[in-house]
Amino acid sequence: MYKKKLHFLNYFIILFFLLLTISLFNLQIINSSEYKLISENNYVRIKTILPVRGEIYDCNYRTIVTNKPSFNLYISLGKVIDKDKVAKFISNNFDIGFSEVKETIYKNRFRLYQDILLLQNIEYKKFIEISEQLNYFPSLSFQNESIRDYKYKNHFTGYVSKINEQEYENFKDKGYSINSVIGKTGLEKFYEEQLIGRKGFQIIQVDATGKNLEFFKHNLQLSPQNGLNLILSIDNELQDYISSIFPSKINGAVVVIDVKTGGILAYVSKPDFDQNIFFKNLIEKDWDKIINDPAKPMLDRIIHGTYPPASVYKLVIASLGLEKEVIDEHTILSECEGGMQIGERYFKCWWEKGHGALSLLDAIKYSCDVYFYDLSMQLSLESIEDYTKQSTLTVKTGIDLPGERSGFFPTRKWYFENYGKFVGIVGPKVNISIGQGELLVTPLQVCSYFAAIANEGKWIKPHLVKKTIEKDKTSVISVEKKKLPVSEYNLNLIQTALYKTVNESYGTGTAAGVEGVTVYGKTGSAENHMGEETHAWFAGYAKWEEPEIAFVVFFENGGSGGGVAAPFAAKIVDFYDKIKNDLEE
Repeated sequence: MYKKKLHFLNYFIILFFLLLTISLFNLQIINSSEYKLISENNYVRIKTILPVRGEIYDCNYRTIVTNKPSFNLYISLGKVIDKDKVAKFISNNFDIGFSEVKETIYKNRFRLYQDILLLQNIEYKKFIEISEQLNYFPSLSFQNESIRDYKYKNHFTGYVSKINEQEYENFKDKGYSINSVIGKTGLEKFYEEQLIGRKGFQIIQVDATGKNLEFFKHNLQLSPQNGLNLILSIDNELQDYISSIFPSKINGAVVVIDVKTGGILAYVSKPDFDQNIFFKNLIEKDWDKIINDPAKPMLDRIIHGTYPPASVYKLVIASLGLEKEVIDEHTILSECEGGMQIGERYFKCWWEKGHGALSLLDAIKYSCDVYFYDLSMQLSLESIEDYTKQSTLTVKTGIDLPGERSGFFPTRKWYFENYGKFVGIVGPKVNISIGQGELLVTPLQVCSYFAAIANEGKWIKPHLVKKTIEKDKTSVISVEKKKLPVSEYNLNLIQTALYKTVNESYGTGTAAGVEGVTVYGKTGSAENHMGEETHAWFAGYAKWEEPEIAFVVFFENGGSGGGVAAPFAAKIVDFYDKIKNDLEE
């Protein structure tokens, strides 16, 4: 497609020079004396016309990312007489160091006839003040262009920034210049090709100083093609609410998914950051402060953070036991007396007093560790690994964002390589059965797994973009679907256990209950090396006439899943219920 555009441009230029030849005949033969002086000082230049980058909207067409005007400062190195004088003038008037200006000049020393972008988003007052002095610095000029305007702090949109040298080498054949901005993370990066649009060109006649002489009444021009707009599944109202109530001193993640479509309704990773900082001429010390912040505000914990899933993973072990016919809903395994002796090690249950003898559904409801220790003894590590991956955990979901991590399942080979060939597999397998040990998942994987449970076992790839819009043309995004490896009967048992966990006395997830809504869910409290407090999990889904949303709440070192994450999930469901009722009225 791009080669066709280049061919078109070539034909366009050939046509121009044909017309120019005719015009030169007119200049040199018919009106030679009149135009002699002008022709001696005229040049032909191809001027780039930048397209408008596509905007990003939520599911109700509310703006998430747009464009705004920006005064940008450029330098033309071919016109620089005194580099130090220019660098000093710039550093004295803007938030950029003298050495940084000199470095930019040096890096672009071979681009003498190309304007080089120095600074963006210059305030109007400063623009007026400096414009009056540019007669003394002919190498400097302002251009009125556009920059991104991010309306909400988040991780999913990502951000754009000026292209670096490596990116320029990779993308210059696709029409990018050294001044281009390019998507660095998030949707801005994943959908770069759709958002960027296509440049236009104008062939103009200029004098020796670069001034447009407008010799022809109409310069030859190829209009730019603006980028596509993205319409997301995100609901700004729900997204804003979750962000506003997120505990201020806790790092974590919340995801809400439409179980019927796989569309992500809310995507909150905390702490977050203001993407607009990349257009505020960020100085080095401010950038260092961000990237060295121990809270890691630029880390997208939803797809880049991997954590032990704790007891939410017990559903996978339960499903595998049912499918292998090792157990059924009536099977009672070892009585829980607060722990279980396995070989030379005593494995504790989280409830030191013990749960007694339990069947499967109550073992899930009370989150009894001993039941799953015993069950894991009847399953091979390889079968657990295979079933975990088939259940879409520890594998990438394929979400439309770059850099998604897959998580980790520790295999027998991994244990041998890291702990020696005489390592026992029983201990690690027992830990894995309750979502501990080296097992790691992402919050998004957990949420999409619960969405599949809610959707009768139908897993739909989670995604953010519903459709793209180009003028009057709309394209709907298609998504991958698959089936969880569990029978309808066994899935119904799992759903029943999730119901009991929230809606029956002494279930670990009762704090997630919401009046008027049927909530299903599972708690988890993951021990970890990051601090004394456990990671808090609550994953589940909410049903009205049919299941509508699945969600995961994850707090790093937040405490217990039932005590902290579950009540937070209840607030989300309650707010969603109010939105739903408002729409129906």
